[in-house]
Parts: sequence; structure tokens; C-alpha cells
Amino acid sequence: MTSFADITTIGVGGPIARFIEPTSRVGVIEAVEDADSKHLPLCVIGGGSNMLVADAPFDGVVVRDARRRITVPDEAAPVENGERIVHVNAEAGCNWDDFVAFTVELGLEGVEGLSGIPGTVGASVVQNIGAYGQEVATTVESVEVWDRRDKKTLDIPATDMGFGYRMSRLKESMYAAPATPAAEFFPSPRYIVLSVTFALRHSATGTVGYGQLAKALGVEVGDRMATKAIRDAVLKVRAAKGMLEDAGRYANPAMAGTKRDDQLAIARRAQESMPDYNRHSCGSFFMNPILTPEAAAALPEDAPRFDATLPNGEPGVKTSAAWLIDHAGFHKGYRIADDASAGLSTLHTLALTNRGNATAADIAALARVVQDGVEAAFGVRLVPEPVVVGLDLR
Repeated sequence: MTSFADITTIGVGGPIARFIEPTSRVGVIEAVEDADSKHLPLCVIGGGSNMLVADAPFDGVVVRDARRRITVPDEAAPVENGERIVHVNAEAGCNWDDFVAFTVELGLEGVEGLSGIPGTVGASVVQNIGAYGQEVATTVESVEVWDRRDKKTLDIPATDMGFGYRMSRLKESMYAAPATPAAEFFPSPRYIVLSVTFALRHSATGTVGYGQLAKALGVEVGDRMATKAIRDAVLKVRAAKGMLEDAGRYANPAMAGTKRDDQLAIARRAQESMPDYNRHSCGSFFMNPILTPEAAAALPEDAPRFDATLPNGEPGVKTSAAWLIDHAGFHKGYRIADDASAGLSTLHTLALTNRGNATAADIAALARVVQDGVEAAFGVRLVPEPVVVGLDLR
């Protein structure tokens, strides 16, 4: 029986009553509809990189889209304009980094800074993934979804997706409040992604939009470089921070075939030494808090501050969750006890890791200690970034 431990990057979670991998668009819709009609718990999962699921059995249906086709409609009808925009459509089940590799190989600019992020194309727009100066929202043209409430397909233009910091209209449908599941749709959104159409720029070069990346490339922020060079540098920076998934997970039969063989070979070559447990994580576990100006003013003078927008549209201040964690006394490698199976990454305080045989309860216990410590020190309650199922981390 497949378990969430088999299909998530952090490697924890209980057995699944029914695991389905539809190979057609109709099959995805039918699988979702069947679960909804029987009022069964439904979890539509991508790469499993942004989920923390309890150890208890999941008595419902888990659907993983097995469709991974990428097409370029503009090859038949090229778009001729000053921006040289090329549209690329990817099915929801396509591995995200495979998609990035495809676009770079095709000579397209727009998502190279998002290299190495585990997950799928479908999950990318739910979460509005972002890194190294790019967000997926800036390249999305439209998202094709199945509306579980109205029982129909929709093409949602990017302008109607409600994109924000690690947020979208899709993700918003899952929550009544931060980290509080909605009554009707959880742990999967009202809108299930079927495919995404991206608008990318035909260019072999891209803009270096982040200081850490510029330093790695030996250039200045704003300089233009070959997109392949940017992708290679992003992968190296992520690897140095332990923020690449463990390529070894694809040896698990439950993960077989979900990633391009050539890209998997590249990942394996980068991890030829013994497994690095820093990679057994959900990535960044807590979102960077966006505070009111008054709340931000109460932080220590040296706390990071960036202009941001509050959920109500008013001006806010974003600070660094990693900074708060570290300055609350939780340093790299922190564990609740010396022999604890869960710990902060030894390379990055924002990642909670499975050190080999942790349970979901172990990860949750560590998360709560960090949340409580940061709140006691700074009055800020950190909100988990992953979808947390069967556990309360409010």
C-alpha cells in the first residue's frame, strides 16, 4: 500500500486507502468527481514537496496526475511582436524542474530562476512558487482547472488567479484563515489544475535578479546572462543550501517515471556522495511574515524589512522567517533533543528535516517549538508554508 512517506520529499505520512494516477484529462476529472460524489477525503498531490501529512492512515483518495506533456502552440502559429512572446502549455502532472529544463533548452526566458524547485506544474500555480528574483505568477498566461463546486472546467486568466506571496485564488479556497483548513475544500482546492499556459520570452539570456545569485555568477544584479548559466548557478546555490530534493527518492516504485531520465541523471550526479538528510524536507517550512508597519516597528532594529502588501491590500512590511528563527535561538541543526529524528537543516534554518526515521509527529513537534519560541521572542506567529494534513500547526 502506498503511503505519504513514499510520495513526499520529507518522507513521512501514513498509508493511503486509495492512490490513483490518471493518465488522461478525463481520468483526472473522473477521479476527483468520484471522490467528491462519495464524500471521501480527497488529496490531489503533485511532487509531494509541499506537504506534511499525519502518520495515521488517510481514509480517502489521493490523486496524482500522471500526464506530463509539454506543447508549444506557437510553433504552429508563431507570435510575431516586439516582445517575442512564446506560449508553452504544460499538463498539471509535469515535473516542474523538467518544465524549466525544457524551456531553457528551447531558448526561452522567464522561469530559469525557479530551477530545482521540487513539485509539478499544477502545484506551481497553487503555491505561486518563487525564488531568486522570479515568481511563477509573472509568466502565467492562463490556468485550466476543474471547478469542484460548479462541476465544470474553466480557463482562468492570470489576472483572475489572485496571485500573491505564496498565494493564489486556488490556495485561498483551501483556508478559512492562515493554517486553518476551510470546511468545504481541504486538503485540495476547489479548483483542480489540469494544465497551465505560460507566456515566455524567446531569448537565450535572462536577467540576474537576486543578490546571492549574482554573487555566484560574479555579476551585478540586473545583468543579463545565458539562461543556461543562470539555471546551472541556481542549482548549485540550492544544492549548497541543501534545498534540492534527494534524487534517491525516485528509486521508490511509487515515484518511478515521474521525472525525466536525463534530468534525474543530472540530479544523481550532483549527489554521488552518501544521502544528505538536509534534502529530506518540505523546503522552506515557514512563510516570511508580512506585518503591519506597527508590528514591524516592534522588531529589533537589525531585523530584515522589505516593502510588501498585506492581505487587505494595505502597505505592509515583510520580514525574514529564517532571521526570526535564528535570532530566537534556533540555529542550524537545532533538535529538540540530541537523539531527535527531526531537526533544522544544518545548512538552512528555514528547513525542517527528517534525519532518517522521523515521523510526522516528530516534525510537527519541532515546528511547534520553533513557532512558540519565535512568538515568545518577537510576538510573531510563523505560518507553515506546506499543506499540513491531520496535524494542527496554527
